Amino acid sequence: MKELTKKGLQTFAEIRGKERSDQMRDEIKSGGFSAAFTNLSADFVFGSIWSRDGLERKQRSLVTMGVLIALRATKEFKNHVKAGLNNGLTVKEIEEAIIQSAVYAGFPAAKAASDAAIEAFEELGMQIIKGKEA
Repeated sequence: MKELTKKGLQTFAEIRGKERSDQMRDEIKSGGFSAAFTNLSADFVFGSIWSRDGLERKQRSLVTMGVLIALRATKEFKNHVKAGLNNGLTVKEIEEAIIQSAVYAGFPAAKAASDAAIEAFEELGMQIIKGKEA
């Protein structure tokens, strides 16, 4: 396995956890249908971009979430809510990112993101009451 791939898998483990990183590694090693695409993701997204200096991971999470809201990529947004929490974002900061995005991406996109965030919080066993973590 290339050094860039190893770096990407390590970065991914730090963002989403070792289990998810191991799944990514196994997918790459499988040689199956999406192995090459997964390898590109490990190398480029996590080995080259998420591991760059210049922005903290928390900041990268906010930028990524804003873009995903604008694209209405709610499934991927939900993944990045979880990643953002791992990267140090608070529930309040995620809520503020959604509110900020409503101005530029539209209320329907922000509402879809809000619903996806609530789903992510629930999947993590977090209880959110009136915008506050319980």
